[in-house]
Amino acid sequence: MTVILEIRNVCYSYGDGTEALKDVSISLEEGKKIALVGPNGAGKSTLLLMFNGILRPSAGEVIFRGQPLRYDSSSLREIRRKVGMVFQNSDDQLFAPTVYQDVAFGPVNLGYPKEEMKKHVGYALEYVGLSGYERRLPHHLSGGEKKRVAISGILAMESEVMILDEPTSNLDPASSEEIMDMLDELNCGGKTMIISTHDVDLAYRWADEVVLMEDGRVLRLGTGPDVFGDASLIKRARLKLPIVVDLFNELVSRDLLNGSRPPRNILGLTDLLESRNRGTISRGTLGTIHICDVDGADPESISGILDKSHVSYSGAMGTNAKMVAKRSGIPLDFTYGVIDKCILKALTGKSSLIMTSGRMMDHAMRRIQTYCKESGAEIEVIEFALPLGSHTVRYDLARQETIVLKEPG
Repeated sequence: MTVILEIRNVCYSYGDGTEALKDVSISLEEGKKIALVGPNGAGKSTLLLMFNGILRPSAGEVIFRGQPLRYDSSSLREIRRKVGMVFQNSDDQLFAPTVYQDVAFGPVNLGYPKEEMKKHVGYALEYVGLSGYERRLPHHLSGGEKKRVAISGILAMESEVMILDEPTSNLDPASSEEIMDMLDELNCGGKTMIISTHDVDLAYRWADEVVLMEDGRVLRLGTGPDVFGDASLIKRARLKLPIVVDLFNELVSRDLLNGSRPPRNILGLTDLLESRNRGTISRGTLGTIHICDVDGADPESISGILDKSHVSYSGAMGTNAKMVAKRSGIPLDFTYGVIDKCILKALTGKSSLIMTSGRMMDHAMRRIQTYCKESGAEIEVIEFALPLGSHTVRYDLARQETIVLKEPG
């Protein structure tokens, strides 16, 4: 993988003498979802502000795509276009009289021609589900809507890396899940995503890489199970274990489970429990997972899939899919963690529909294939690409490939 951002021996002290970063060195890979985790005062926000030159190291250097950051006006303007920042408090970022002017601020300052600027602003607002909000006053919006406006301002500049400081701070649970679902979608579109958070459950289930920080230092960088599997390190950082890890450790201590590596999610924990209790994972009649690409779909087509497929559950991934479901009057059982929840239902013999679009289609299929390969389940998946039709595919464990069972038609 390509390293996109690198921090080499960075130190930083604030004006009052507080040492916020102490000889920090990390390398972050392109296309990853990365979470900086630690207690208040660990240095997470300070490190984020280094990535696009808002703060300049007292010592050490910040490197983007192999080139050290320069701090002249022209260089800073360019790095802040490529590495966009969404602040913890959206009110600190939204200052224009209207939503449109706020989102257009970046493209205007980058010198985009008027028509190109309008195109980028329109795309960004549509992507975050705020088309029609152009003339609204930002301070009249809800917390979740303000966060979406801030994200759309970064999207309008076509940033390669998106940095979000505590992206779910001050949001209700539903808005928090919608924001994280959006970040997943953006990552599937090729963007490198970096967040800071003290929410260990969020970091554990969401991030590809976790950077554990404490007192201005990096304690460890690795996958969620690698980092949170070290209970003593988590205790040193004054954090709690994710609920899944804590429950796994308790079950192991009671000899109800075996293993040294905690599962990533409820799905993995369920399989471990079933395997231990029955000697093997039970495979009765499995349900089917239907995946529908909603781009260009009309409500009648989606309703037709629901009628034809006899699904018991419906879920939507991504802003566009959720908007299509709302316009079509389709009640959603799942709006976050959709893929794993549909897999869980398939294991109990229930069928489900995942509505999504674009690269999220491939993401859903890869997740199901990976689960089938690792668990031995043979879950049938039917892909719909409206209005072209559908084809049925199944992941063949022996051949380790997807087999097309029925061509479109």
